Amino acid sequence: MNPLEMTGLEVMQAFVKGLVPAPGIAKTMPMQPVEVEHGRIVFTAIADERHTNPLGGVHGGFAATVLDSVTGCATHTVLAAGEGYGTTDLNIKMCRPIPFNTTLFAEAKVINVGRNLVISEAYIRDEAGKLYAHATATNMIIRR
Repeated sequence: MNPLEMTGLEVMQAFVKGLVPAPGIAKTMPMQPVEVEHGRIVFTAIADERHTNPLGGVHGGFAATVLDSVTGCATHTVLAAGEGYGTTDLNIKMCRPIPFNTTLFAEAKVINVGRNLVISEAYIRDEAGKLYAHATATNMIIRR
């Protein structure tokens, strides 16, 4: 299974099924994809004591990393085989503190695909639907 010969959606589907190894960032920020379709992906993510800021809460970088990852993976689902992407812009709004040791759901949807740029939006919510953070992202398509 060569990811360079697969469409972005096929790569993400293989990732959800555990057929492609998780990237290193998924160990640093415990997150994993649980649903995927063309233009949409859902991750679960759990912040723990490794993600604290100097005041003892969850560092905002946790939400930023999860949102960057989920918007990037949503972008990946619309790409052709051999295409990659890079984040050019990530705008985040923190709505409330991220809780510790709670399963959160990060969902991203592609809202526009252009010739060179893909725009997506994402949310981090808990099981009850409470909003913790929102983001919009622009990713540049990288053609090899």
